[in-house]
Order: sequence, then structure tokens, then C-alpha cells
Amino acid sequence: MGSRPESRGGRRWGSLLFEGIVSVITGLITFFLPAATVLALVMLIAAWSLITGVAEIVAAIRLRKLIRNEWLLGLSGVLSIALGVLFFLMPMTGALVIAIWIGAYALVFGALLVGLGFRLRNRTRSQDRLPDGAVVHG
Repeated sequence: MGSRPESRGGRRWGSLLFEGIVSVITGLITFFLPAATVLALVMLIAAWSLITGVAEIVAAIRLRKLIRNEWLLGLSGVLSIALGVLFFLMPMTGALVIAIWIGAYALVFGALLVGLGFRLRNRTRSQDRLPDGAVVHG
């Protein structure tokens, strides 16, 4: 016979309980130790940057006979490694850089959306002034 529905539900409940406990602990650590959370994020990005940098250099070496300008891929790998090393050596500066780039992204993204909003508003206003059945192109 197969497993009873109650036992499967119990396993689901247990995994949800575990996930909830891990989430609460993570939230508490983040709330009470924000510097440690920032440091962990910067270290994670630094490790990712080092690993991808090495992978890019290896790929450039392997692809050198198949593609032209493979040195660009190798150079991107070197830059990734440099970023990872800098983040490991100066993690708080790395955190500041990450925050500035996120802020810059938010600023540009928001400005683009505001511009789009104005264009849509103007388009709607111009369509409201047209006689019935007229079509606006552009």
C-alpha cells in the first residue's frame, strides 16, 4: 500500500516549519546584525566574481581557436577577478559601491518610467481630441 495522506501532509508541514524557522532566524540576524548581513552579501558577490572571472578566462583560452577577439572574454574575466579581490579586500567600500549602483539604477529606471508616463498621457490626450474613427500613427 502507498503512504497515507496524513503522513505526506506531515512531511509538508515539517518542511514548511523548517523553512519558517530558518526565515525567522535570517530576519532576526539581518535586523540585529545588519553589518554582518551586508558583509555576507559582499563576500558572496566577491566569491561569485572570482569564480566567474576564472571561468571566463578558461573559456577564452578554450575558444581562442574557434572565435576571434577572445581576448575580450579573457579581459572580462580579469576584470571580474579584480572586482572580487577588491570586494574581499575592502568589503565596506564594496557595499557602498553596490548601494550606489542600485541607487543609480533606481534613478534611471524611475526617470524612464516617468518619461513613459508623460508620453502615454500625451498620446491619450491627442487621441481624445480626434473625431470618431480617426487613427493616430506614430
